[in-house]
Amino acid sequence: MAKYNIAVIEGDGIGPEVMEQALNVLGALGGEADWLSVEKLPWNSRYYLEHGRMMPEGWKEQLQRFDAILFGAIGDARVPDDVSVWELIMPIRKEFRQYVNFRPVRSLPGIRSPLADGEDIEFAIFRENAEGEYSDSGGRMFRGEPAELAIQNTVMTRAGIERITRAAGDYARRHGKTKLTSATKSNAVVHANKLWDEQVARTVRTDYPELELESVYVDALAAYFVQRPQSFEVVVASNLFGDILSDLGSGITGGLGLSPSANINPEKDFPSMFEPVHGSAPDIAGKGIANPIAQIWSAALMLDHLGEAEKGKKIVRAIEQVLAEGKVKTADIGGDATTAEMGQAILDKLAALPEKG
Repeated sequence: MAKYNIAVIEGDGIGPEVMEQALNVLGALGGEADWLSVEKLPWNSRYYLEHGRMMPEGWKEQLQRFDAILFGAIGDARVPDDVSVWELIMPIRKEFRQYVNFRPVRSLPGIRSPLADGEDIEFAIFRENAEGEYSDSGGRMFRGEPAELAIQNTVMTRAGIERITRAAGDYARRHGKTKLTSATKSNAVVHANKLWDEQVARTVRTDYPELELESVYVDALAAYFVQRPQSFEVVVASNLFGDILSDLGSGITGGLGLSPSANINPEKDFPSMFEPVHGSAPDIAGKGIANPIAQIWSAALMLDHLGEAEKGKKIVRAIEQVLAEGKVKTADIGGDATTAEMGQAILDKLAALPEKG
């Protein structure tokens, strides 16, 4: 019997292309031959067009059998984006209590950032992933009439804010960080964001007194990401703010093709889900030129979550060595390599690395 059972949802567009390379890397890792079992689930926009839904009935029970979910990308012009998001990604995140969205932002060797100014950029964003602005609460009235209106409610709870702050604080403590930056807009969003500010401050003051707490309005914080990205260590943000800031973080360190993410249920009551930050990129789908690094790095985050930290670190070291060497680059980072060529280059470096160290 396999040590870990992984559900794979390749998704749409470039999803299957980059997923193939991630699975190749996982398959090449040393250890017992049957240490990892992979099952592909055909849940994507094609499935929706055939069945009228993104996932089958009983999807939750089906996914609960797995230790983790490796996700590709979703999005197809034939299916409205809100359908693919709210019938696939959001149900998994919310039903499986994946309230931590973890996105590392860091300089990589061989990738030049105009903002680095000779100093490496390295911080982590903890995005609240289960409530906040991404809430299916509200509605529309008088559709098509001049008086048409829409109401979209932001839902923030004291418990939800506390648990994402604890996740960020625990990470800061484990990694020897000294500062936690909180994204807010409480000068304008006076109810939800004031609760955010109060609970973040209360949690840090009570449980992480060694951390400096910096609370910054999100518009100013976006500017500071550009002006002084080296000043950040750990950033905690609500669902919407964290989503926007993490894409900006990807942009200042090399682009979405290099950026992984993790949707984590810290208690491990449910499987967590690991996916690249990028979307399905329909404009390049099928051309074999997508950068697979974000998907491969997401697989490394999955291994770390499963307790296979050494295997995860080995993958990241292989990625770093390929980028530092600079011989193989996909188009998004200034080269002409194919998806398969980048994947093979990482496999070659992986094979040459020691198991540990």
